[in-house]
Amino acid sequence: MSLVYEVHGLVRRYGQVTALDLPSLGMDVLFVQCGEVVTLTGYNGSGKSTLLRLLAFLEEPDEGQIVYHGGEFPRREVSLLLQEPYLLRTTVFENVVLGLRLRGVKTNLEEAYVSAMREVGFDEPEIMRRRGPNALSGGERQRVALASRLVLQPRVLLLDEPTSNVDVRSARAIAGAVARCRERGATIICSTHDTALQQALGGRKLRLGQDWNLDSAEEGHR
Repeated sequence: MSLVYEVHGLVRRYGQVTALDLPSLGMDVLFVQCGEVVTLTGYNGSGKSTLLRLLAFLEEPDEGQIVYHGGEFPRREVSLLLQEPYLLRTTVFENVVLGLRLRGVKTNLEEAYVSAMREVGFDEPEIMRRRGPNALSGGERQRVALASRLVLQPRVLLLDEPTSNVDVRSARAIAGAVARCRERGATIICSTHDTALQQALGGRKLRLGQDWNLDSAEEGHR
């Protein structure tokens, strides 16, 4: 199995605050295999969200390096779903297909929309099509945001507590959609405290914090 990430000596600071310091946790090198599922756990403030933003190439580390073994433009292959997703003040349809439009896709947008929305548990996507973000519940917003990522068919899907602020129905729909994305071969890295989601995804579990699970971390590059 080939590598998708090689992480070396990663440190990220915000001013005087060190948000992430993997070497101090005994993790100088972290490997993630292509198609692997990794769930990140740990107390709030342990650096899970910071690590995901770095892996999404939305930020750069202050020390260390991330080597991505993929295409020439990793930002086109890696997609991050935030805990509090941002939706544009336009229709659900436009939010879901925006990424495709930005990539120059002009055809089959309707089919892509319907497929992605059904993937996240909306049985009748047409009912949602013209709604704006303010007409959606928290769980619906999170599922629409996930649909906007899945429609791009990412090689790597990063998720930051995707089920933490949603209803049970939405949590199940999100877990099912992510599990199916995994089955199609995507690499999944998910920060979560949700034990049901951890069980649904399976894979390797890494805990950030003082009790970093070195045995689990080392399994990823044996």
